Amino acid sequence: MEFEVNGTRHAVDVDDDPAAVEVVRDRLGLTGTKLVCAGGVCGACTIQVDGEPRVSCLTPAVGLAGRRVTTVEGLADHPIGRAFAGEDALQCGYCTPGFVVEAAAFFERWRAAHGRTRPGREAIADALAGHLCRCGAYEGIFDAVAAACAGDYDTAPTGGQAPAVPRTEAPEKTDGSARYTTDLRPEGVLEGVIIRSPHAHAHVRSLEAGDLPLVPLLPPDGVVRYVGQPVAAVAAPDRASARAAAARVRVDYEVLPAALDARQARTGEGPLVYEDKAARKRAPGSGETPQLVPARWRGNLRGPSAMSKRPATAVRRITEARSRTPERVVEGVFTTAAQTHTPLEPHACLARWTDGTLHLEVSTQSVKRTAELAAERFGVPVERVVARAVHVGGGFGCKMGLTSDVVAAVELARLHGTPVRVVLDRDEELTDGGYRPGTRIRLAMVADEAGDLSALAMDADNDGGVSVGGTVAALARFMYGKAPRRLRDFDTVTHRPPGAPFRGPGGPTMCWALEQAVDEMAHRLGQDPIALRRRWDGNPKRHALYDRAAALPVWSGPRGGTGRFRRGVGVAAANWMYFLDPVTEVELTVEDGIVVARCAVQDMGTGSRTVLRRAVAAGLGLPEARVRAEIGRSDTVHGPTSGGSRTTPSLVPAAADAADRLRDALGGGDIAARLDTENGVRVTGRRPRDRRGFVTPFTMGGIAIGRRFTGSVQVAEVEVDTRLGRVRPLSVWSGIAAGRIHEDRLARSQCQGAVVQGVGYALYEERRTDPVTGRVLTENMEDYRIPGIGDTPEITIHFHQEGFDHVPGGGVGLGEIATLPTAACLANAVHDATGWRPYDMPIRPDRLLEGLAT
Repeated sequence: MEFEVNGTRHAVDVDDDPAAVEVVRDRLGLTGTKLVCAGGVCGACTIQVDGEPRVSCLTPAVGLAGRRVTTVEGLADHPIGRAFAGEDALQCGYCTPGFVVEAAAFFERWRAAHGRTRPGREAIADALAGHLCRCGAYEGIFDAVAAACAGDYDTAPTGGQAPAVPRTEAPEKTDGSARYTTDLRPEGVLEGVIIRSPHAHAHVRSLEAGDLPLVPLLPPDGVVRYVGQPVAAVAAPDRASARAAAARVRVDYEVLPAALDARQARTGEGPLVYEDKAARKRAPGSGETPQLVPARWRGNLRGPSAMSKRPATAVRRITEARSRTPERVVEGVFTTAAQTHTPLEPHACLARWTDGTLHLEVSTQSVKRTAELAAERFGVPVERVVARAVHVGGGFGCKMGLTSDVVAAVELARLHGTPVRVVLDRDEELTDGGYRPGTRIRLAMVADEAGDLSALAMDADNDGGVSVGGTVAALARFMYGKAPRRLRDFDTVTHRPPGAPFRGPGGPTMCWALEQAVDEMAHRLGQDPIALRRRWDGNPKRHALYDRAAALPVWSGPRGGTGRFRRGVGVAAANWMYFLDPVTEVELTVEDGIVVARCAVQDMGTGSRTVLRRAVAAGLGLPEARVRAEIGRSDTVHGPTSGGSRTTPSLVPAAADAADRLRDALGGGDIAARLDTENGVRVTGRRPRDRRGFVTPFTMGGIAIGRRFTGSVQVAEVEVDTRLGRVRPLSVWSGIAAGRIHEDRLARSQCQGAVVQGVGYALYEERRTDPVTGRVLTENMEDYRIPGIGDTPEITIHFHQEGFDHVPGGGVGLGEIATLPTAACLANAVHDATGWRPYDMPIRPDRLLEGLAT
């Protein structure tokens, strides 16, 4: 078959009837076209065929015969690509090429019909409705498409100058040249496939593969505990052959009774998931610090782990108030569904052994930690392990540690003596890639005669499958003063896949219950919900946010109504701990007239590369062009994990210290002039201690806890369709108190994306499993729905930049605090519109209609 791609003729053999994405990506090497969902849902694989956008995962390659195909690489100098880079319409960038290809076609249609006018949000959303961005960079995409259509990016920079962009790597991500782990296919690489258990609970008696080389992936006791658990792995020259090889492996299972009912697990009954103490110690963690607080086990129930404060007093006050002043008692049972991380780049690893050194190309949130764990697991010195993650297509918490794709790739590479690549399919990602555990929260809250918080009780049952370490109730210790409170977390363990830390682990879940209860109390007391929070909340940073929120026109505007469509406005607040990695380092080297900044940090869309580069340039008084940031390698100085909102507050102070040291090493004066004569000068800067030190005297998994909390207050406006039961978010105002903002555009994008993920948590996302078999049913992106651009409200971000003067650099992390209150905020807006209180999340149409009917 012959066809034209980006102006060049190609002849391709299509006798095996491949999809167009396979031909474009794998055979022609145009890896800007990403394969994500394989079902035509996400738009990441979009190409143009004779100028019309098509999803290449559903287009037969034979259908391209004689046609003119354009991929993102063929649009490298298009105004849309320049606009995406200039307006920061991206984060991790994995979905960006598909958006650019679709938006370029819309641009041509719009210009032909409307000239250089600016399209509205609705027109842009309609055009890009078939595309998904898990990072939630939709606000930037709206801005980019509108600006390009209006002519703001018609002219390319002249004189050989690079365009000024908010994000250093944006041009690579918009033109398809950025290479992610899934894009790497070196000569001679084998494709690895993981064989997974079809049973929720079984003992593997034997693995029979004949003469086929095979790597076992079983735990020491040989027991599989969920459908989809890795059992073994095989490799072959291509994926189809690897799958065929996997199908030939015979696994002898002794099927055992499975515990699949979380309600039964709460009683401690049912078939045991973990038979003894040794097995319990191997349980994966769904939180950042899974078993920091000890807890007892009773069958399949672990807990309680408690972070209480005068719990007996809290229980007594609640009990007395139920009989004496029931009007000042708010009680309820709140539930949340499991939320799957769904990074668009799946877990992936390319491993090879070279002269005793293990090289890993891996999609990870921690290159340094991955290398350390690999050294320990595979018995090699840590200096003989090099992990690289140049570009990472999202993570949100699920790509930390030594995941099964890494283990399988390394063992297969050692077995075959050649590079091996393991990339999870989308169904594997949605089954075994991690999720925020579902919960059942029992809450009781009492206000005293003065209207102050008198007592709080919260019991949270965390449903994370075989994982443990849920911390939901514990986080309620840090909100709303010092009233007595009993806070208990339980893990209900079942034979289902493990949860994993997800952006503010436990935080959005806790807020779902607590912030709705506070809202209900405000109604009971006849007080303004913002005013009550301000009175209960002693944090001065959030006081400033409450004042701004109360002054918003939407807060005092019309709401409610009696017709089909009703409007409501809700508020919610949150705080979050300030985390950092206190041993972060930055190395600066003068090389050929520029300063090269190196650190073993990675960028999964948060902007680490840009933050590092600009912090060094600012510290040295240099233009950005004289500084290059090299990140994503474990074999350089220590860098933080991209998790726990610790990256920027760890990186910026270390970069500033390195800049000071380099200035001293160069003798001060005109640094720019000295760079041309001082080649090879090298210094290492370290993250200084905060004034008055840290809360924790030691690090826990690379985390220290700093003093003071970040804060967030959000106000949301929704429209509720009382006939169809749909909730449409109209606008969200998000106030963030995290100190100094180092990179405003990148920070706003992070916070906007956090709101979008909160919208998904509140309204759409619900991981489901078969109650009989334990199989994950939402194993594709059609059945597991994440928000699209048309689901995005207008988002306004306000930064309160005071309160962290004790921190070098004056600012701390904000990626997690920005998502905590969103779901509760939307729920309170729904209540404001309808008078119905949503206790179960997501707020599905059937639940809303049932609630309105009662």
